[in-house]
Amino acid sequence: MEFIKQQPSSKAPADWFTGDVWWDVIVAGQEPSRMRANLVRFSPGARTNWHAHALGQTLHVVSGIALIGTRDGTVFEAHPGETVACPPNEEHWHGAVPDRFMEHIALWEGTGDDTPETRWAEPVSEQQYNGRRTREQ
Repeated sequence: MEFIKQQPSSKAPADWFTGDVWWDVIVAGQEPSRMRANLVRFSPGARTNWHAHALGQTLHVVSGIALIGTRDGTVFEAHPGETVACPPNEEHWHGAVPDRFMEHIALWEGTGDDTPETRWAEPVSEQQYNGRRTREQ
């Protein structure tokens, strides 16, 4: 057994996010592990850019209300205790509602080779962010 030394909280790169976002790395597995987990804190209205994960991503909402958008214009609303799975290579975004902070645990796997684990794209527009919300698929 090993206790993993925690790194300080860090501000997420402005190239990948709109608004203020901070994260704590929970685990960044070393070979042969490919496990990745971050606790991510979004200020009201903050969100990721469009992106996709080579092996998919799972989001577990800890506090606040999460918005998760897909390229077809659907914006899912997820509440504390709910978990959302994004399939491999599906472009999506996630963030906080306009008037509340939101925290989620983001879980994904590294690829273990030269393939990037995350492919980042353009920022989410205000129109996309403010799309009609749904609670379930």
